[in-house]
Amino acid sequence: MPETSSEKKGRYFYAVISGADERTYGDFGIDGGIVYSISDSHVSAMVSDVPNEKIRPERRHLAAHQEVLKRLMEDSTPLPLTFGIIANGPKAIQRILTRNREAFLEQLYRVAGKVEMGLRVTWDVPNIFEYLVHTHKDLRAARDRLFGTYREPTQEEKIEMGRMFERLINEDRETYTDMVEQILSPKCFEIKGNTPRNEQEVMNLACLIGREYQPKFEAAIFKAAEVFDNNFTFDYNGPWAPHNFVDIDLEL
Repeated sequence: MPETSSEKKGRYFYAVISGADERTYGDFGIDGGIVYSISDSHVSAMVSDVPNEKIRPERRHLAAHQEVLKRLMEDSTPLPLTFGIIANGPKAIQRILTRNREAFLEQLYRVAGKVEMGLRVTWDVPNIFEYLVHTHKDLRAARDRLFGTYREPTQEEKIEMGRMFERLINEDRETYTDMVEQILSPKCFEIKGNTPRNEQEVMNLACLIGREYQPKFEAAIFKAAEVFDNNFTFDYNGPWAPHNFVDIDLEL
């Protein structure tokens, strides 16, 4: 464990891994800090020394946080913690490990030997409203009825048109997501759908798969993409630490 000359130094908490071996890794932590483990004899916390103050979510800090997880992924499946958790020192880290030991062990068992892959599908069209007008006759009829006359539609009519658009786009998302999940499910332990970030996004899936099944998972994505036409774009990424599949109400 690296020595520190000041009791005011904190320990930035990146992740939890199984095992109790205390190890020192490299100087790829936040602000070039050395990453090392602190154990409670059952599980280990991956930490580095930082000033005992709030770490701002700047790009370089976020990148360092992700780099630590990436390095850990080379020979383990870490439980990633939320960005910004800092403990007062080694004893505080050990208290966190002890208080949350059962939850950590349960989650480590759940994700052992697995990785997270992401899949984002988007509509690759210039105007999503016009695309839905073209593909849904009810929306097209409503558009023509409201805007095909010389009078200006009322605010209430515009709002109703907006509600119809939202209903149809969400129904399409559900339909397309079900289609993709049926193809991917046999290659995944779990699939979690995240809320679309914008109107163009059809689905944003997190998939928990076995490390050794990544080629088969990627082949399943290409199979799913063949069901869709050129108005859709498939973008997959990973492997990542299982952020979306770790559910711990951390007791500090």
